[in-house]
Amino acid sequence: MRARLLLASATMLFVELALIRWTGANIVHLSYFSNFILLGSFLGIGLGFLMPAGRGQWITRWAPVPLAVLVVLVREFPVQVRQTSGEVIYFTAVKTTGLPQWVTLPVLFGLTALIMMAIGKMTADQFRKLPSLEAYRYDLLGSLTGSVSFGLLSWLRAPSVVWGVLAAVALLTLGGRRNAIRYTVPLALMVAVLALETAASGISWSPYYKIEVTRPTSGSRDYKISANGVPHQSIAPLKVLGRPDSPYEQPYRETPRNSHRRVLVIGAGNGNDVAMALAHGAQRVDAVEIDPRLQEIGASLHPARPYANPRVHVHINDGRAFLERTKTRYDLVVLALPDSLTLVSGASNLRLESYLFTRQAFEAAHRHLAPGGAFAMYNYYRQNWLIDRFGSTLTSVFGHAPCITHYGGKKAAILVAGVTSSDQSCTASAWRPSGPVPSAASDDHPFPYLLHRTIPTLYIGVLGAILLVTLVSVRLTGVRLRRTARYVDMFLLGAAFMLLETKNVIGFALYFGTTWLVNAMVFAGVLVAVLCAVEVRRRLRRVNQLVLQLMLFASLAIAWLIPSHLVLGLPFAPRLAAAIALAFAPIFCANLIFSDRLAATSDPTAAFGANLLGSLFGGTLEYLALLTGYQALLLVVAVLYAGACVAMRFTRRGSGDVTSHEPLTVQTAPRP
Repeated sequence: MRARLLLASATMLFVELALIRWTGANIVHLSYFSNFILLGSFLGIGLGFLMPAGRGQWITRWAPVPLAVLVVLVREFPVQVRQTSGEVIYFTAVKTTGLPQWVTLPVLFGLTALIMMAIGKMTADQFRKLPSLEAYRYDLLGSLTGSVSFGLLSWLRAPSVVWGVLAAVALLTLGGRRNAIRYTVPLALMVAVLALETAASGISWSPYYKIEVTRPTSGSRDYKISANGVPHQSIAPLKVLGRPDSPYEQPYRETPRNSHRRVLVIGAGNGNDVAMALAHGAQRVDAVEIDPRLQEIGASLHPARPYANPRVHVHINDGRAFLERTKTRYDLVVLALPDSLTLVSGASNLRLESYLFTRQAFEAAHRHLAPGGAFAMYNYYRQNWLIDRFGSTLTSVFGHAPCITHYGGKKAAILVAGVTSSDQSCTASAWRPSGPVPSAASDDHPFPYLLHRTIPTLYIGVLGAILLVTLVSVRLTGVRLRRTARYVDMFLLGAAFMLLETKNVIGFALYFGTTWLVNAMVFAGVLVAVLCAVEVRRRLRRVNQLVLQLMLFASLAIAWLIPSHLVLGLPFAPRLAAAIALAFAPIFCANLIFSDRLAATSDPTAAFGANLLGSLFGGTLEYLALLTGYQALLLVVAVLYAGACVAMRFTRRGSGDVTSHEPLTVQTAPRP
């Protein structure tokens, strides 16, 4: 019984993480809107738990069917979305394929909800067989197991077929003998489709992308590398890299008096920029690349073999994290095409490279330049306002306008800024704004691809539709919204926790890098903090809510008052200690409050329904960061918790809830 609950909970989180990762790798739009799948998963899990014990068995009998349908649909009808928004930039494919996105995306959301509803129902059925507190502990341990398991597969760079096999084995075990035939056919189909994907020529998986390498064709000598279905990089010989219209040579042309002895390449990728640095006589090249698979491809396929040169030192790390850690000063720092095709997590709008393009990042690069040194960055920027944003920020940081050279079209450009104006020699011209210049991105508002502080209409429309579907779905499961209204405090607790969790992910990404490992450790840490709170609550006979609330608001106030740059400036060990204290103290206090409130609930189903709605609402509120920045989210969190504390005084009196020394059944690892 305990083992089955552990397995069901682990399967639930494992499948959720796998769906977020796999759909994002095959549908470009979801790489930038991955909480679309997250919210669908959470809705499905909630609906599964909201079903009464004797109802909804049909969803468990046919659990693998929507999973197989989703996999086949995505593989047979892929969607690659054009860049159509003038408010935000997406690095997408050059053409649209498959079914229209307005057809595919709602279908994917519905299938995701069905998949997770089935697994949620399985978990709930096991949950009810154990005492509430013991069941909650096993639910948390299972969630932690699923999270760590998927993190281990990411570290091993296991292909998608391995994810499918593990999920299939777990579902077959949970389904039991009665459902063996029903489960075997759709699960076998799912694994077969994933096996075909894995066996395709040139396909491999990194912790971030599905990578496809295309070998040179007749008349071409370049290897092409696609990430998540989008052309990402190409491997070219030195002769091609050094052409007059190539951006790789430009930093050296525009810094003729620079010795280029020490070069830092951020976004080293397959090694093109590293090869150019070596060709110009660099005595040491620090090559920083966040994706180990891209670096390995370059090490094995690049004709110049740059990574085999003893003068090259490879660092598999986030570029901003490396800048904050290194003490070396460089003659040239190159920001080489660091445009990622994915978000940091399923609950934030932060992209892998976002912290490389803030004003503070440019200041860090400036600090690491030796006398006479220079900084260079290039890309196909897609919008003139983005070039202007970067040009203006560099002008402000360096004190003079950088050189700018356009190549391959007006929206492709390279910017080169010397420590002083005499350290650069513009072969074309110095940067001048082409129109109104948007403000610089910052560490608090790290959205360089967002034109203004606004929530794009695309996001507003999709999030509004998700909230509407959630309300309708909860009502269709038999939960009366009037009955859940008395648990408005649970609604607010769920919304606040979702925002708090997102803020912690963002904070750790800034302090330690936007790597998959940092992200996985933060989510595991959240589960551990919740588990610790449950263990503490389990040992307490009585809880003073007022004391807990004061502790919660004190921890939130401290986190808000301490600016991120102070934490970022600390050495690694104290920075880690400070980040853990600031992030997990509020989570611990909030979960103690939540557990005690739930212990007094007379109608746990209605209470959880309110908490579910609040969690989804919190997931939509996260987009307020596009307007306010991330630090201000703590104020929103504090307001939500304050509302919950006030509402708690009235709802406990009017609902008939009574104080208990042990939490009642918790239908999932909810959002405290």
